[in-house]
Amino acid sequence: MIVLMRGILRFAQDDKYSQHSALSMYLRLLRENRDFRLLYFGTLISLGGDWFLTVALLDLVLGLTGSATLASLVLLCQTLPIFIFTPIAGHTVDRVDRRRLMIAVDLIRGAACLLPLFARTPAMLPFAYLGVIAISIGSSYFEPASQAALPNIVAPEDLGPANVLMGSTWGSMLAVGAAIGGAVTLRFGRDVSFVVDSASFLISALILWRMRARFSEDRPASHEHPPLLESIRETVRYARSHPRVLALLTCKGGYGTAAGVVAMLSVFGKQVFGAGALGIGLLFAARGVGALAGPFLVRAIAKSDEHQYRAVVFCVLAFGAGYTALALSKSLAFGLAAITFAHLGGGAAWQISTYGLQREVPDAIRGRVFSADWGFVTLTMSLSAVVTGIAADQFGPVAATIATSCAALVFAIVWGGLTWRLWR
Repeated sequence: MIVLMRGILRFAQDDKYSQHSALSMYLRLLRENRDFRLLYFGTLISLGGDWFLTVALLDLVLGLTGSATLASLVLLCQTLPIFIFTPIAGHTVDRVDRRRLMIAVDLIRGAACLLPLFARTPAMLPFAYLGVIAISIGSSYFEPASQAALPNIVAPEDLGPANVLMGSTWGSMLAVGAAIGGAVTLRFGRDVSFVVDSASFLISALILWRMRARFSEDRPASHEHPPLLESIRETVRYARSHPRVLALLTCKGGYGTAAGVVAMLSVFGKQVFGAGALGIGLLFAARGVGALAGPFLVRAIAKSDEHQYRAVVFCVLAFGAGYTALALSKSLAFGLAAITFAHLGGGAAWQISTYGLQREVPDAIRGRVFSADWGFVTLTMSLSAVVTGIAADQFGPVAATIATSCAALVFAIVWGGLTWRLWR
């Protein structure tokens, strides 16, 4: 915390990198690059709808069953299918038109959002889980395509600011979408939230259709795409022969071993703090505020790429410390502050890893690398969410949250020790 505060003060005193000039840089990118602007606002709309859906689903499961394990299963269904499908998705992302692929995926996910409308009783909950799984499979294609395409949409010198802005969309829409989603679910019911998310995917597809930028570099006419298994082996060989890429690939996945603790937000909001769907929404909103501010903060403090990569250690330590503070919270207000701090670190670590891979990996293999990255983190998050949910049912949410938070602290120390010399 002290390191972060010193960095903020140092940044505020630096005329060359004043807050005004930084803001101008982000605004200029949005104003001058039409295609990036469309991608940015399309992502905002889609992610806002996603958090409507997440809050409504968690409230639905807890309302029908009261089980932390089944609530964690929602997060498992959001993540585990991504891991299963990423080998195929990465192979596809580097072979086809990425923009058309993303449009098709958005249309399918828009239909899948309506399946939870059939979950009226505990026996009908499989419809809700089926909808989440379908959306998750779509994400295994959409997210790597979007991340792989970004370096082709903006100029090289704008990649850093563009990455921060795109990373902030997740946090800002989590903050806004989760808070409003909790209020809308409480006031109008879950069904409205499901419909809102469906509409957000359709709007995102329309915005992507209007974009004209090339999402991939031109391939030579003689270029041949390897078959699936050889494509996977090629990706593994590439990562093993590039230590910096391998380190960045393990960043999100290692962090994911503790990230399943976010499943406890619904339990703390509804049961520990007794605030119902609104409490769930506010805790997710606090998560979004931290994830929104984290990427901007780390870029302000760490000017060079190498300094940003090393900052991952401190970011993950902040994540673990924040969730430990949540476990010890006696009030919703203190819990909100703890979650905001935790995701300052979590959001920054995520953005650093994504930016690093975009800088280090060529376009021809970038889709497969991002699919591997996405698949690894969703696997570890899935397992972490299930273990944390079971532990909460057996030992209580406080003990489960503290235990999972310790995994973040251990990973930060080990990862930092193994990778520190790579960032020269």
